Amino acid sequence: MTQTTDLLTTAPPPAVRGPRATARPRHPYRTALSTARARTGLVLVGAVVLAGLLAPLLAGHGPTDQSGQSLAGPGTPGHLLGTDDLGRDLLSRVLYGIRTDLTIITIAVPAGAVLGCLLALAAAAHPVADTVVQRVFDLLLAFPGLILALAVTAILGPGRIPVVLVIALAEVPVFGRLLRSGVLVQREREYVTAARVGGGSGRRVLVRHILPNAADPLVVQFAVSLTVAVFIEGAMSFLGVGVRPPEPTLGAVLSQSMPYLAQSPHFAAGPLITVTALVLGLSLIAEALNREIRR
Repeated sequence: MTQTTDLLTTAPPPAVRGPRATARPRHPYRTALSTARARTGLVLVGAVVLAGLLAPLLAGHGPTDQSGQSLAGPGTPGHLLGTDDLGRDLLSRVLYGIRTDLTIITIAVPAGAVLGCLLALAAAAHPVADTVVQRVFDLLLAFPGLILALAVTAILGPGRIPVVLVIALAEVPVFGRLLRSGVLVQREREYVTAARVGGGSGRRVLVRHILPNAADPLVVQFAVSLTVAVFIEGAMSFLGVGVRPPEPTLGAVLSQSMPYLAQSPHFAAGPLITVTALVLGLSLIAEALNREIRR
């Protein structure tokens, strides 16, 4: 009886605690964008984008309105950044130029990325299609960007559509080859073989397993391509084969300032600083994403 009482009154052993629940790992994109490098890039890009969106509120004049003050310096009453050779307000030209540039690159780069990825998926589906698509990529890569821009402009004339077309065509082989190589690498991995053995169809394996793992380099390339698109648009406008004047673009304003750099250096300051901030911001974001994805 005493032994039974002792057993009943004995304190139960302490409960064994399982391992502490680990925190859910952060998504690599979120981790990359939380770094100081990416935050700096986001601030620069955000400032430029916000300035473009608020152009009608920030600009005191229309981008094509002329005044009697040509090449007026910064701080001139009514013209914060001064005026150009035709008396147009430089602040308005730069702000509306940002709107034009952002419209072009946000249409052209996604269009080139989507077309390139579709061609890459077609190439991964069949060997014959792969050969045809690769020759298309080779053909596009055979034309330097400047030659391609001149060829398209010679056919369609200057304007927004030719600029969008040139940027999109330049990005098609970049995204296409990047996705194609990623798909070829991923479909040889063990997890893909296991998914196929488990009864997954080819389309299901591609959509749910291969593409999510092959998409990381595309995100980095998208940020890089936005930077390249800024340069392409600026170069075309600088050479006079871009958007039709008098519609402002950053490249066009910079091109118009070249003959007056000695006497009016402020003419080029606005578009040059804006392009530098936009390109630097996009480059910092792309570098932060690339570093995190490669870990």
